[in-house]
Amino acid sequence: MDDVSDRIDPARAWAAVAISMITALAVGAVAFPRQVYDGFLWRYFWGPVVADGTGSACAQRVGGETQLLDSATECQQAMGFVAEPGYTTLSTVSYALVLVFALVGVVFLLRKLDIAKGHGFFFALFPFMLFGGTLRTVEDASIALLRTTGEPAISFPISGLFISPFIYFTVFFVTLAALLVSVAIARNGLVSRYEYPLAAIGTLAFTVTIGYLGWLAITTDVLEFHPAVALITLTGATVVAVLAWVGTERYVPEVNVATGYMGVLVVWGHTVDGIANVLSLDWSNELGIPTYSPKHVVNSAIIDITNAIQPPSVSGAIGTAWPFLFVKIGAALFVVWVFNDEIFDESPRYSMLLLIAILAVGLGPGTRDFLRATFAI
Repeated sequence: MDDVSDRIDPARAWAAVAISMITALAVGAVAFPRQVYDGFLWRYFWGPVVADGTGSACAQRVGGETQLLDSATECQQAMGFVAEPGYTTLSTVSYALVLVFALVGVVFLLRKLDIAKGHGFFFALFPFMLFGGTLRTVEDASIALLRTTGEPAISFPISGLFISPFIYFTVFFVTLAALLVSVAIARNGLVSRYEYPLAAIGTLAFTVTIGYLGWLAITTDVLEFHPAVALITLTGATVVAVLAWVGTERYVPEVNVATGYMGVLVVWGHTVDGIANVLSLDWSNELGIPTYSPKHVVNSAIIDITNAIQPPSVSGAIGTAWPFLFVKIGAALFVVWVFNDEIFDESPRYSMLLLIAILAVGLGPGTRDFLRATFAI
């Protein structure tokens, strides 16, 4: 048995599994279009993107054709398979599984390149997380322009590349290209470390994207600017991260031994997401921004539970999204505590990628949420 496992190349086995899964879905979609494509792939994955990218209340799939609906009433009366913008439990679980599987593949690539052993790799990828959230906000601005003027900034289906979950693939391939270029630059002796050009490319991508968002705000009447949202979100997240660092260093310093300042950034990123959600969902009237609704399953569940157990008078005073902030902070601190020296010693690259992914799933949506509120999109 050991001889067999020794003869199997893990990287090739991973590639074989990936190709087999993609082939199975493709063959199933062709052989059983209604069951596999309409009822699964379209309903839970592409359909929500279509509805989101076209600014529709929902989309329905009937007789192999996609129809766009503009009101909640039409969506409730729709026939066939119906998809609304946002996530479902099935799609959320599926994306999580794909993420973990993809991380394994990236580990094989990093091993081949012999990189990503230190903290520098983590910090070099930080700008790409801001880039991803900002890029998604540009698509939100495009939809806002479509609804107001009839002309989007980015036409569908190209805009689908900037909508979840496909934006993750877009940002991934941009990041992968930047990584390969940076490694090549370093190995040709142009820089001392590949992390420098990698961070520079990410910063440039983020700067260009947020610059375009600012340009839309200046040149159109659709976007507004509410600096209080950004100030409260970023200041609050920074205060929480500092307090978390000081508190753990003083009372439980072993929490930070393995992650160091990476742990501070993880707490900061998830707190950005938590505060942005609370401001958008509970304090929109006070801030003068549009009213938003939760799109994530966990956030919706927390709000529903809070509504059920919290007195209406309290809900009216402080809102119902506030527990989400504490869940995000608690989860981030738990992750930082779990990532100890033993985990990094056993699998340093996979551990580093997993920590990066944990920051990205908080900071990416958080960046989008607070930018949407900042620009009243």
